[in-house]
Amino acid sequence: MAITLTSKFSPLIDEKFKLGALSTPGVNNDYEFVGAQTVKVTSVNTVALTDYARSGGSRFGTPTELENTIQELTLSQDKAFSFTIDKMNEEETEMKAAEALARQLREVVIPHVDTYRFAQMVAKADKKHVKEVELTKDNVHEEILTGTEALDDEEVPDNRIIFATPAGIKWLKLCDTFVKTSDMSKDAILLKGQVAELDGMPVIKVPTTRLGANVNFIITHRSATVAPIKLEDYRLHVDPPGISGTLAEGRIYFDAFILNNKKKAIYVCKAPAGA
Repeated sequence: MAITLTSKFSPLIDEKFKLGALSTPGVNNDYEFVGAQTVKVTSVNTVALTDYARSGGSRFGTPTELENTIQELTLSQDKAFSFTIDKMNEEETEMKAAEALARQLREVVIPHVDTYRFAQMVAKADKKHVKEVELTKDNVHEEILTGTEALDDEEVPDNRIIFATPAGIKWLKLCDTFVKTSDMSKDAILLKGQVAELDGMPVIKVPTTRLGANVNFIITHRSATVAPIKLEDYRLHVDPPGISGTLAEGRIYFDAFILNNKKKAIYVCKAPAGA
């Protein structure tokens, strides 16, 4: 007599490792998009100093009418997903709808938003603040200091963030001068992904797939990047019409903008093309 062995699914799911959102400390949500798709940001110019004249009718110089420029921030990223889990598939396997939805956010949505934000920083940074160099353990510390020097000259405030790839972090850890200057207080509040601190700047390790092709590191101040998430809508429908089971749907409406007057608050170090 033939014997059919019973199959049983393990309650343990082979999950992928994912880090969660890493870009958050380097962006802001200072502008209100409620009720609008587009927000207009005004920048106002200044006038040059002139010598004061102690006689005549224009002692302060010829008045110059102030001008302004308008930057339009229009949300463009409206993304969605949908999947189903049949009622019997959920009952006879270890697939759970709520866990599957959380997995979708962790492995797909959050990395996508991170990748988009970093791509905007790289693409919209002032061209004078984008440098190509092949990093090594001998030059990585100097290259970061070069970046901070560039931001210092632009009078960018403190509270900057360094986002670096695992390769960049490797060179940092092998760099003698970095080891001597990178001590973190045991009481320091660590950000997600933070592995060190350099010149008061948290160093956050970001997977290469998120930080961008050929990007070694980014130094930025959060004021430069406006990153609104206007809508996050995730839902589970149990037994909707036409489905015996669960329908999961999700939508995220977001974007990332680099303000014109703050693009010099971003410094990007890239590997040479083809390196």
